[in-house]
Amino acid sequence: MMVGQKSYLRMRTDSDATKLVSNDINDLKIAYKNLANHSLKLFSSGFGASFLEWIASFAAIYLLILDRTNWKTNILTSLLIPYIFFSLPPLLFSFFRGEVGKWIAIIAVVLRLFFPHRFPNWLELPAALILLIVVAPSFFASTLRNSWVGLIICLAIACYLLQEHIRASGGFRNAFTKAHGVSNTIGIVILFVYPVWALVLHIL
Repeated sequence: MMVGQKSYLRMRTDSDATKLVSNDINDLKIAYKNLANHSLKLFSSGFGASFLEWIASFAAIYLLILDRTNWKTNILTSLLIPYIFFSLPPLLFSFFRGEVGKWIAIIAVVLRLFFPHRFPNWLELPAALILLIVVAPSFFASTLRNSWVGLIICLAIACYLLQEHIRASGGFRNAFTKAHGVSNTIGIVILFVYPVWALVLHIL
C-alpha cells in the first residue's frame, strides 16, 4: 500500500509540474501577442509615420548629394526640393524656419549677390531649400504640409523621379542592375514609403 501511494503521489506531482510549464508557455504566448499588437498599433500611429518621415527626408537629401556624380538632369534634382519641404520632420522644419534658417538664408543671398564666383554650384539647391522654408507662407508651411495634399505631391514627385530615372538608365532592368544606378533606384523607392504609409493612415 505504501509503495502504491508513493507512486501515486509522484505521478500527481509530475502532472502538476507539466501543467505549470504548459501554463507558463501559454502566458508567454499571450504576452508575445500583446506585445506584437501594441507594437503594431504604436508603429501604425504617429510614431511609424514620423519614423518614415525621417527616412524619406534623409533619402531625398542622399539623392540630392548624389546628383552631381550620377544624375545629369536638373529637373530631377530640383523636384527633390519640394519633396524635402513637404516631408521634412517638424523638428527640423521648425529649426530651419526659425532664426537659424534666416541667418543661413541671408548669408547665402549675400554670397550669391556679391561673391558669385565664390558661391559653389552645389550649394544652390540647399540654399533654395532654406529660402523656401523661411519665406513660405503659413498656408504652405502648416496647412499643406500637414494635409493629404502634401502627401499627394510627394507621391507624384517620387513617381516622376522613378520614371525619369528608369528612362535615363535605359530601362527597368538597368536601373536595378547597373552599379551606379542601384543606389539611386533604392533611394527613389524609399521616397514612396512615407507618402504611401501616411496616406493609408489618413484614409483609415
